[in-house]
Amino acid sequence: MFKLRSSFRPSGDQPQAIEKLTKGVRRGYRFQTLLGVTGSGKTFTMANVIHNVQRPALVISPNKALAAQLYREFKEFFPENRVEFFISYYDYYQPEAYLPTKDVYIEKNADINAVLQRMRLSTLKSVLTRKDVIVVASVSCIYPTGSPEDYQGLKLSLEVGEEYHRTTLFKHLVSMLYARSEMKEPGTFRVHGEILEIFPPYEDAGVRLEFFDNELENIFAFDPVTGKVVDRYDKVTVYPANEFVTTREKIERACRSIEHELKERLKELRDAGKLLEAQRLEQRTKQDMELLMEMGYCPGIENYSRHFEGRNPGDPPWTLFDYFGKDLLVFIDESHITLPQLAAMYRGDHSRKKNLVEYGIRLPSAYDNRPLRYEEVMKRIPQAIFVSATPGETELRLSGQVVEQLIRPTGLVDPEVIVKPTKHQVDDLIEELNKVRSRNERALVVVLTKKMAEDLSEYLKELGFRATYMHSELNAMERVEVLKSLRSGAVDVVVGVNLLREGLDLPEVSLVAIMDADVEGFLRSETTLIQTIGRAARNLNGRVVLYADKITGSMKRAIEETNRRRRVQMEYNERHGIRPETIRKSLETMDIFAAFKEEEVEEEIRASKYVKNILTLKESLSIDEYDAILEEEMYRAA
Repeated sequence: MFKLRSSFRPSGDQPQAIEKLTKGVRRGYRFQTLLGVTGSGKTFTMANVIHNVQRPALVISPNKALAAQLYREFKEFFPENRVEFFISYYDYYQPEAYLPTKDVYIEKNADINAVLQRMRLSTLKSVLTRKDVIVVASVSCIYPTGSPEDYQGLKLSLEVGEEYHRTTLFKHLVSMLYARSEMKEPGTFRVHGEILEIFPPYEDAGVRLEFFDNELENIFAFDPVTGKVVDRYDKVTVYPANEFVTTREKIERACRSIEHELKERLKELRDAGKLLEAQRLEQRTKQDMELLMEMGYCPGIENYSRHFEGRNPGDPPWTLFDYFGKDLLVFIDESHITLPQLAAMYRGDHSRKKNLVEYGIRLPSAYDNRPLRYEEVMKRIPQAIFVSATPGETELRLSGQVVEQLIRPTGLVDPEVIVKPTKHQVDDLIEELNKVRSRNERALVVVLTKKMAEDLSEYLKELGFRATYMHSELNAMERVEVLKSLRSGAVDVVVGVNLLREGLDLPEVSLVAIMDADVEGFLRSETTLIQTIGRAARNLNGRVVLYADKITGSMKRAIEETNRRRRVQMEYNERHGIRPETIRKSLETMDIFAAFKEEEVEEEIRASKYVKNILTLKESLSIDEYDAILEEEMYRAA
């Protein structure tokens, strides 16, 4: 059962939005839209709807950074429930590719983040075992996962008092992709006499099983670093160490299916006179099949997923959606960005694999290791709420109702929008920035290109402003650091291109200046302009300056919509005697990846305490014992 914990009560437009959306879900509206302005508390509204309907929820965000921000907020709202984080676990990913013009094959190369991998496994376990679960995911949730049938079917259930042949247990653990090791790493197990210790990759605690002969006497949860018992169970279920698991029977069946497809494809290639491609494909595929039969694994095994799962050509893969039941409630955050991303992913994946198949690197079945098509995604959504300050035509057309959330709990109104000519726009900008700096506030400046961002920030520095730039060449962590510097006052102004829009919580910003606003295009569309204008909506003195020599259609619509919202907000404040206040947020909220850092830091602290305890015992240990313990801790640190 979901229990919402918050020191805030719904206010502004939140109460009516929560009520309407809740009624819409209960009435069976398949799609609804929450049109919520920047700073109106859309996440709190979503949390209240989840609390009201008491259904498992999947919140899909357009990128990792916003997903991390939402994950942190939902963790605070639901401390007693399972809030999980499901994004791509790659820190670095170079997909497999073939460049025919240069006859160059690029192997897949990836760097897996162990923390994110653990959180994905925790997500799968929680979704299968609990109803009070909220999963915050990026759009990568439409990429393949392992079969829920295999993941559930291979689980190991244990109960005190029952008898288990330990050799059989070891084989079962290996089939779930646990490795036997003396290193206490996630996804391993070790045996000391009649004690079996398992280290599930989805939990912080290890599982200790104490046997008397074949009878299971005790089940403990323990701290892997200190060895201290933290809980005791009568029953425990251990889930696989990887989301992609299978059985020996399925491996053999898959190899027969791969061999059959290979014969058909080789005939096609040879009949077309593509002898080199046929030779290349035959050599690679047979090598993969030998590895599969011998080791149960081969490089690029995901390209054979259709054969392992027994799917027909063109059938969709298993994804996170298949782990949920029919009572799933989906929230698509920043839907004007997220929906187009969901639609584009399949096409991009198919385009990349075309060369791999045509030039004999992969079998055609590699096409079926893919993200879901847009229509397949929509088919898997029982009910959804689109959330955006600027919903697109698709959301509005699909929705049974559109619920507006224009009134902010703080009483803040949308910023005043002023249009100024482009002639002497830089000189005018400097005057505006001086006013902002005199009030100890901050500014965002939006330009058209990366080069312009770098040049303008450098020019502002020469004039004495603490300025910096932000564009796509900065990674996620670097962008967060830039924004933290802006909020803390280390930086007065940030110049950017297209990264100052969705989900940025910057209450210190009182000025947004958009240079060359009359240049039509994606970066100056109605949606983009409204989103960018919203960056000044969290400050009482918020103003937006559009530098333009003509009013484009996009500008006209963006200004009219902003003025409409501003008018509604001012009338509400006047009726209720509300005095607007600037939003106040601590700088800690900027560290959107803190949840993951904290876990790593806590583990380091526990490890350091353990080492200190070892040092105090040094006198009572032999040199060999002391060296063995210290070496193990050094491996963990490395």
